[in-house]
Amino acid sequence: MAETKYIFVTGGVSSSLGKGIIAASLAKLLQARGFRTTIQKLDPYINVDPGTLNPYEHGECYVTEDGAETDLDLGHYERFLNVNTSQANNVTTGRIYQSVIEKERRGEFLGKTVQVVPHITNEIKERVQLLGKTGDYDIIITEIGGTVGDIESLPYIEAVRQLKWELGDDNALVIHLTLVPYLAAAGELKTKPTQHSVKTLMESGIKADILVCRTEHELSDDIRRKLAIFCNVRQEAVIQSIDASTIYDVPNLMLEEGLDTVALKKLNLPDNTTPNLERWNQFLQRHKNPKHEVRIGLIGKYVELQDSYKSIQEAFIHAGAENEVKVVVESIHSEFINENTIKNKIAHLDGILVAPGFGERGIEGKIDAVRYARENGIPFFGICLGMQMAVIEFARNVLQLRNANSTEMDPMTKHPVIDIMEEQKNLTHMGGTMRLGSWDCELSEGSLAHRIYGSVQIKERHRHRYEYNNKYKNELEHSGLKSTGINPDTGLVEIVELEDHPWFIGVQYHPEYKSTVANPHPLFISFIKAALNHSKNKNSVNVAQSK
Repeated sequence: MAETKYIFVTGGVSSSLGKGIIAASLAKLLQARGFRTTIQKLDPYINVDPGTLNPYEHGECYVTEDGAETDLDLGHYERFLNVNTSQANNVTTGRIYQSVIEKERRGEFLGKTVQVVPHITNEIKERVQLLGKTGDYDIIITEIGGTVGDIESLPYIEAVRQLKWELGDDNALVIHLTLVPYLAAAGELKTKPTQHSVKTLMESGIKADILVCRTEHELSDDIRRKLAIFCNVRQEAVIQSIDASTIYDVPNLMLEEGLDTVALKKLNLPDNTTPNLERWNQFLQRHKNPKHEVRIGLIGKYVELQDSYKSIQEAFIHAGAENEVKVVVESIHSEFINENTIKNKIAHLDGILVAPGFGERGIEGKIDAVRYARENGIPFFGICLGMQMAVIEFARNVLQLRNANSTEMDPMTKHPVIDIMEEQKNLTHMGGTMRLGSWDCELSEGSLAHRIYGSVQIKERHRHRYEYNNKYKNELEHSGLKSTGINPDTGLVEIVELEDHPWFIGVQYHPEYKSTVANPHPLFISFIKAALNHSKNKNSVNVAQSK
C-alpha cells in the first residue's frame, strides 16, 4: 500500500460504551484479512500517563514492552491482535502540553503566541501520524477517549477534523460509537440520544462515516433507516453492536454486521479476502464449552472494581480456554481476611492469586492468605506485591523473623526481606520512575518455572520499586523458598518457588500483561491446570470420605 490509512473512533451519549473493544474488533478483522494494523489511544486527561492514577478512578495501569505506563485499553489491543504496543500507542493531554511547552521554552515557535490551534492540534496530529510514518502499518485505528462535547476532548476532535481534510476521504474515516437506549416503559428503542450525539460531532466540523450503535435489543430496519437519514450516513453504515456474553464475541458480531467491509469500501481498499478467524473461533469454542470448573480467589485491595485487575481477569480466561476449564474468579478484599474469616473465605478455593498493588492497606490479609495456601497445599500464584508477600510470610512463619516486612510498609523494620531498589532511593518524582518494561530473567534448570516456560532465558514486563533483599537469600533458600529466576544484570530475584508444595510460585514481574488470545501466558496455563488437579483431588477425597 502506498500510504497509511487512518480510522478514528469517537464516542457519544455515555462513556464506557466500549470504544476500545470496537476498535480492537475492527482491527482484528482487518488483521485477519492480511492488513498490517495497529491501534492507538488518545486520552484527554492532563496526567502525563496513568502511572500515578488511582486504580479506583481509572482501572489498571497497563505496561508495554518499552516501559510505557498506559491506558488499560492497550491491553485489549494486544490481547486481540497479539502485537506489542509501545509508548507511541498512547497519548495524553498532559504529554501533548508538556511537549508543546518544552518546544516553546526552547524557542521553537519563533516568538509566536502559543495557542490550542494550531500548536496543540499540530502536536496531536504529529503524534497520531507517528506510527504511520514508520511504514510498518497499512491501517492505524485511533480511539479518542471520553465523549464528544467534553471540554477535554475538543482539541482532539479539532485535530481529527483537520486530519480528515488534509488526508482526504479515501485515507481517513470516522466511526462514531453511540447508545440507542431501550425504554421499558415505552417498550421501544430511542434514537434521539444518538441524533444529538451526531449533531454535536457535526457542530465540531466532523461527519461520522460509520455509526456503531450499542444496544440491548436488535435494531429493526426502520430504526436503521431513521438513524441513516437523521445522522447523514448510509444505511449499510449503521452498525448494530448488541450486548454480548463476552468481549471476544464482538469481532464475529462486527463481521456479521459488515463493519470491516464498510470501512474498506470507504477507504477505497480491496475487499477481496475473507477474515481468517479460525484460531480465534477455536479459542471461543473452548472458552464457551468448558469441561471442568475451578474457583480461584483473587486477593487484592481494589477488588470492588474489576478493571483494577483487568489483565489478570483476561489471562484467566485465556488460560481457562487452553485447559477447557471455566475459571470462576472470587474477588476477595484482603482487608477482610483475618484469622477468624480466612477459612470461610479461602478453604473452598482451588487456587489463590495474590494480586499486585501498592501501600500497606490490606497487607496483613494478603500475608494470611499466603500462609493458608502454603500450609494447606492450595496452588498459590503471587504477582509483584503478591510475590513479596510470599517472601514476608515465609520469613515470619518459617524463619521465625517475627518483624520481617517490606520497607514500603515499615521503613524501620528489623528484617527488611523486601527493600527499596538501590536506584530508587534518591528519586523524588513518582511518575514514570519505577522499574518498567521488559527485562531479562534466567531460570534455574529443573525448576517448576523452567518446566513451565520450557526455556532458561525469558523476558517479562515489570512495574515496581521494591525488591527481594538478597541479604536474606541464603536463609530463605536453605529453609525451602528457592530463588529460581534471577535477573542476570542486577542479580534481582524475579521468581520464588516453594519446595514440597503442589504449585507455589511468586513472580516479581507482571505475566498478565503478555497473555493474549493467541498466546495464553504459560504461568497462568500451569496455574489453572494445578487448580484443576487440586479440585479433582478434593473431590476424590470427599467421595472416599462419603463412603
